[in-house]
Amino acid sequence: METDIHKLIPHRSPFVFVDNILVSNDKEVVGTKKFDKKNNQMLTGSFPEFNFVPGMIIIESMAQCGGAGIKKAGLADGFFGLVSMENVRFFNGAKYDEVVKYVIKNIRISNRLIKQSGIAYVQNKSILEATWICARINN
Repeated sequence: METDIHKLIPHRSPFVFVDNILVSNDKEVVGTKKFDKKNNQMLTGSFPEFNFVPGMIIIESMAQCGGAGIKKAGLADGFFGLVSMENVRFFNGAKYDEVVKYVIKNIRISNRLIKQSGIAYVQNKSILEATWICARINN
C-alpha cells in the first residue's frame, strides 16, 4: 500500500526508513521512525545481542526524513542523492521498537543542492547529530 512517504522519496521496502513527517517548512523538518523487528528483520543481524539499530541506518533514516520533508514542503523537485556527511557524532543507540524522532534544520536549499543538519532523539535524549549535503542527480 502506498503511503505519503512513498510519494515523497524514491526508496521502497525494505529501505524506507521514515514513517511520518510531522513538520515541514523552509526552516525545519521533524519526522519519526519506529524500527520494529518484524518489519526490519534484515537489520537485526547487525547487533543481535544488543538489540541496537545500526548507526548508519539511523543516519540514512535522518537523511530520508530531511528529503521527504523538503519534498512535502514543496521546496525542491527532482531526484537528490546523499553526497556528503560531516560532523557525525553518536551519543547513544536506538533499540528496536523505540520511536526515533528527527529534528532537522534546513541550512541551504536550491534546485541543485540541499544542506541540512539534524539531531536524532530517543525518549527526548539525543542519540546522534550530523550535517549532510544532497545533490540533484540528473537521470
